[in-house]
Amino acid sequence: MNYLDYIIIILYLVGFIGIGYFFKENKTSQDYFLGGKSMGWFPLSLSTMATQLSAISFISAPAFVGLKDGGGLQWLTYEFGVPLAMAFLMIAIIPPLYKSGIISVYEFLERRFDASSRLLISFVFQISRSVATGVMVYTMSLILQATIGIDFWVSILIIGVITLLYSYQGGMKAVIWGDVIQMIILFLGIVICLIYGISELGGLDNFLTNVDQDRITAIDFSKWGFNNADKQDEFGFWPMVIGGFFLYASYYGTDQTQSQRLLSASNMSTIKKLLLANGLFRFPITLTYCIMGLVLGTLLVMDVNFAQAMDSIYQENITSLEGKKADLMVPVFIIHYLPNGIIGILIIAIMSAAMSSLSSTVNSLSAVTMEDFIKRYKKDIPLDRYVTYSRVLSVFWGIVCLGFAFFAGNIEGTVIEVINKISSIFYGPILAAFVLAILTKKTSAFGANIGIITGVLCNMYLWLYVPEIFWFWWNAIGCLVTIIIGYSISLLLKNRNNNVLETVFYKQKKEIFILLGYFILIISIAWFLPKLF
Repeated sequence: MNYLDYIIIILYLVGFIGIGYFFKENKTSQDYFLGGKSMGWFPLSLSTMATQLSAISFISAPAFVGLKDGGGLQWLTYEFGVPLAMAFLMIAIIPPLYKSGIISVYEFLERRFDASSRLLISFVFQISRSVATGVMVYTMSLILQATIGIDFWVSILIIGVITLLYSYQGGMKAVIWGDVIQMIILFLGIVICLIYGISELGGLDNFLTNVDQDRITAIDFSKWGFNNADKQDEFGFWPMVIGGFFLYASYYGTDQTQSQRLLSASNMSTIKKLLLANGLFRFPITLTYCIMGLVLGTLLVMDVNFAQAMDSIYQENITSLEGKKADLMVPVFIIHYLPNGIIGILIIAIMSAAMSSLSSTVNSLSAVTMEDFIKRYKKDIPLDRYVTYSRVLSVFWGIVCLGFAFFAGNIEGTVIEVINKISSIFYGPILAAFVLAILTKKTSAFGANIGIITGVLCNMYLWLYVPEIFWFWWNAIGCLVTIIIGYSISLLLKNRNNNVLETVFYKQKKEIFILLGYFILIISIAWFLPKLF
């Protein structure tokens, strides 16, 4: 790196402080947490994808595809359930949530059932999301330290302080428009790495000749995920489609970091376009960074200097980078193969990935804390004081996330896998709670709560005692167990709630058929990819 790269990075960071200042006028809760419900589908779509894709897409996913043992294009199977989940959310889940006028998505459960369901799920969200975000910031700071020499704590502070400044001032509008910029930079970085990687390999033909043939298979119908004790039965077609449907329906519809963007839309037509765009655009982006991973993995095998550079950095930082050697592939390529100026752009792409996730998490955690807890005990808060409290909570949760980032090294060994499993323990039962609340009239609060607890305990039992079942299945199993138990107990006890809410369906056959057709299309593309190679 030289002065040009540092100038680009500094301008980027200063620019984001300016975004916060530009959107500093927030007078109500809807202004600060929902952007005044004035956001269009395009910025909301990019913001949603930026939060979901984050650092994993730019660093870890290409490393999995191109370098890690057992990796390859089977990463694409993560995307199969997305169009189906978007169709389901568009029809059944999002319309009543949006019409209710809530800020915290968990408030809907209290309106339909009682406060216990809302507070329990809200508390779980706050703890799990802050830990996961802290670990992500930790990992990105560690990689920046290893590759460009910025001290670990300095990286965390730069990412954290800049993100908190623009999130604190600008609220949801600053977060969303910041995500738009970061998403564009992130995708630009992926394309640049792909183009330069093919160039270093001597062209597309040379890449196709030398790519590892064991890594180009995306779909495997023989893996069902029920015999996965040795992790050889992962990424099968059926667990990734079925489990993925339940996972993404829960994540996009009932996780505050994502549902808050849907609730920020100006109207239901905007939400329709947002969900459709998310269902259509994710696969091409994922396919692009997967191909990038194959390209860089092939270059690593063919270029001794690339491999030596990675080995050297890993050996120098083996204590802190233990188990993360593959994740160095993209940053090392950036530093050693790209020209100055481009390096600066790619470094801010890495920083963008971390900042996008952190800003979304901080704003969502602040919204949930304010709406689910503080307003419960202090109901008549003046509007100006409400915004002040919300900003203070944004800083508080930012400090909590950064605190987890500083101490994540003590638990980092398998923590990302553990967090993914913890999410899958809860995602299915949480989705089921909303399904019962929206799509049934006879489910009682008591039945729903027992169902949620049973679904979570069932998934925990699978984790501890049935390792043969691939964790992606937990999303489906936990959801179905919760629905069956919750509804059955409600019928047996005949203890119905009086506060049954109106069910709202969004009838748009055209969008549903587009998403279903796209589901078939992406599977066909993934199936024929080996033939193209």
